Amino acid sequence: MLRDIGRSIQKGFTLIELMIVIAIIGILAAIAIPAYQDYLIRSQVSEGLAMASASKAAVAEYYANFGTWPASNIIAGVGNASEIEGKYVAGIAVNGGGITVTYGNDANTRIGTQTLGLTPGASVNGDVVWKCGRSNFNSNITFASGASATSGVTSSGLDSKYLPSSCR
Repeated sequence: MLRDIGRSIQKGFTLIELMIVIAIIGILAAIAIPAYQDYLIRSQVSEGLAMASASKAAVAEYYANFGTWPASNIIAGVGNASEIEGKYVAGIAVNGGGITVTYGNDANTRIGTQTLGLTPGASVNGDVVWKCGRSNFNSNITFASGASATSGVTSSGLDSKYLPSSCR
């Protein structure tokens, strides 16, 4: 009988081992879920920048042809601001050459109704360059003085962690 007690083999996991595994999974999930949500929001912001590329091309073409910045979407040759929309973008407006991307529709609530401004400038040889969000123009770029790109990238607008590195 004493021999049988010493030979018992443990099968399965103890309650403590299972609790430790569950705690580790909980800690990993607590770190991963917010990081993944930030990634999703950054991809939604990127949709707005990709959609604005057509307006950027239209503004640059207008500037190349007339030497001034277009005052509105219609003058730039793109649709009305409310007609240019995507899954996460509610509209894209041109005002004095500046482009304002307004987020909405299915966008995350952290960026819903927020805006991102793209401001044009011209280099000494007439090339159009763009300032996105908080980024700065190079010293040899002439800022488009009439451009009105309403940008919500302030303390009350889009958080810089959601912006591409070129816009920070």
